Amino acid sequence: MIDRLGSEFQVKQTALNLRAYRQEMIASNIANGDTPHYKARDLDFKSALANAVGGKGSAALPVSRTASGHLDGAIDGAFAAEVRYRSEYQGAVDGNTVNMDVERGAFAENAVQMEALLSFIRDDFKKMQMAITGQ
Repeated sequence: MIDRLGSEFQVKQTALNLRAYRQEMIASNIANGDTPHYKARDLDFKSALANAVGGKGSAALPVSRTASGHLDGAIDGAFAAEVRYRSEYQGAVDGNTVNMDVERGAFAENAVQMEALLSFIRDDFKKMQMAITGQ
C-alpha cells in the first residue's frame, strides 16, 4: 500500500525537484550577471521531466575515460544532462550572455509554477486525509 502511495507522488516529486534545480540555475545566472564571459544556462523543463520520468536521464550518456588525465565525467545533480546554454539576445562586450530581463521573467515564472505544483501536492494530501478519516 505504501509503495502505491509513493508512486502516486513520484511524478510530482520529480517535477518539484526539477523546478528547484531550474530556480537555482536561474539564480546563478542572475548572480553572474556581471561576470565576464559567463554563459547563461537554462533547461527545457518538458523534455527534462519526460526523460526523468521515462527512466532516461543523465545515466543514458555514459562517458568513458581514454586517458589517465581525463576527468571521470561525473555530472553534478540528477538533471545536469538537461542543461543548455541560453541563446544570446544582445551581445555584450565582455562576452556575458545574461539578460537580466529574461532571467527575472524566468525566475518569476518558475516560482509561480513551483507554487502551483506545491498546491496540487497539498490538495492530494488533503484528499488522502479525507479518504483515510472517512469524510
